[in-house]
Amino acid sequence: MRIRGWHVDVGNINTYTSNGGTRSKRSPLEVDFIAGRGNQKVYIQSAYRMDDEEKIRQEKRPFLEIRDSFEKIIVVRDRILPWRDENGILIMGLQDFLETWDREK
Repeated sequence: MRIRGWHVDVGNINTYTSNGGTRSKRSPLEVDFIAGRGNQKVYIQSAYRMDDEEKIRQEKRPFLEIRDSFEKIIVVRDRILPWRDENGILIMGLQDFLETWDREK
């Protein structure tokens, strides 16, 4: 992504949950990569595999806490057909990501 002109960082998203009183508990969630170029931003999670519901939930969780409309992508090692879930999160294989993702932008 850096070769294609993106600035790439590791990201932390702070979420706050109420304990029923006036205090809230901060829970940091990590996003593997946050990339920016001009007015574009993309959040990327990388996963070796997502072969069970718990792993899928774990990888999606930070994205569900982000309240903006920038692209959110989960990249997995396996060759899979790219698809979007009900939240608009793009799930795609590593090879497709490296070969095609930024070329359509």
